[in-house]
Amino acid sequence: MSVTDVPGFTAAGVTCGIKLSGKPDLAIVATADGAAVSAAGVFTSNKMTAAPVLVCREHLAATGGEATAVVLNSGNANAATGAQGMADARQMCQETAAALGVAPEQVLVCSTGLIGYALPMDAVSSGIMAAAQAITPQGGPQAAEAIMTTDTVPKQVVVAGDGFTVGGIAKGAAMLEPNMATMLAVLVTDAAADPDTLQQALRAGVAGTFNTLTVDGAESTNDTVLILANGQAGPIDPDALTQAIADACESLALQMADDAEGSTKTVFLRVTGAASDAEAAKAARDTANCQLVKCSWYGQDPYWGRIASEMGAAGVAFDHTKLTIAYGDHVVYQYGEPAHPPELAQYMTGRRLDLHVDLGMGDGSARIITTDLTHAYIDENMGTS
Repeated sequence: MSVTDVPGFTAAGVTCGIKLSGKPDLAIVATADGAAVSAAGVFTSNKMTAAPVLVCREHLAATGGEATAVVLNSGNANAATGAQGMADARQMCQETAAALGVAPEQVLVCSTGLIGYALPMDAVSSGIMAAAQAITPQGGPQAAEAIMTTDTVPKQVVVAGDGFTVGGIAKGAAMLEPNMATMLAVLVTDAAADPDTLQQALRAGVAGTFNTLTVDGAESTNDTVLILANGQAGPIDPDALTQAIADACESLALQMADDAEGSTKTVFLRVTGAASDAEAAKAARDTANCQLVKCSWYGQDPYWGRIASEMGAAGVAFDHTKLTIAYGDHVVYQYGEPAHPPELAQYMTGRRLDLHVDLGMGDGSARIITTDLTHAYIDENMGTS
């Protein structure tokens, strides 16, 4: 279940020495025949934008939305690295292009890892050559492993559409609060779609999935989601393609949440009854990012007071006498009165929690996927990471 389960795509993942741990750290995903195909991307809105993001945008603009390959490294974000970082990102594309026999503008580039350190280009160059030589129609799992940083497991997906397939790999375990994408993900499909249609489908697919995921309220410098479509399956209904892309992104987003740094809970927070969708999203995100609420989840404590407090402080239409809060089927607060369902303690021991807050103020709704805050998260992030 990976990118290479889609007909017409190859991949590889290798170890080249970027990571001091000696774990795999460089990957290539490419069309099997070396042809340029429709491509699209969504990227971080962080103004501290990493060099690979800038180069991806340049290349998609230069080709009118086409690409042959994506080269990715982990262990070093190539962010906040100045002119040298831009040169290194372009060199990664040039060397990948030379190894595959394509034009540099047909290669997209992604990096993830430590911010503010120059790429060890000797290692990167050797990795690109090794990956190009190792590329295979079975190489998706190796590519998924090679893009991991603090992830504990690879993230992969395949979605079977009606006569077409979407496959993907992703990485991400923290800093997952984008406006455009979430960490790194590469999707591929054999559906036929022109670049504009593909861009629209990707944006729509990301909107309700990656864009609803927050682990710690931090937005990365490198967030990127790319998709390549080789058209081997022929024309596809755009709505079907959008849905398949959304399904793939949803799976990858949940895999990220379940593997978030130190997390013991994945929480699906749904806010309904808001004055507008925008107000529902604001209340949901504020609550999901509240450290007090997150700590309660880690302690398996359904402490509704912290949730009610965040909803009331979110700057949205609010009346505590119309508020309802429930974990799963267990109502803990309704219309100004607390409740104490006896089955709730057992429910809170689960890995995944459904939290529903109805504000009783209108028809607005939103969903956020989030996690708890644990000692292990602090241990992971109290140094350079």
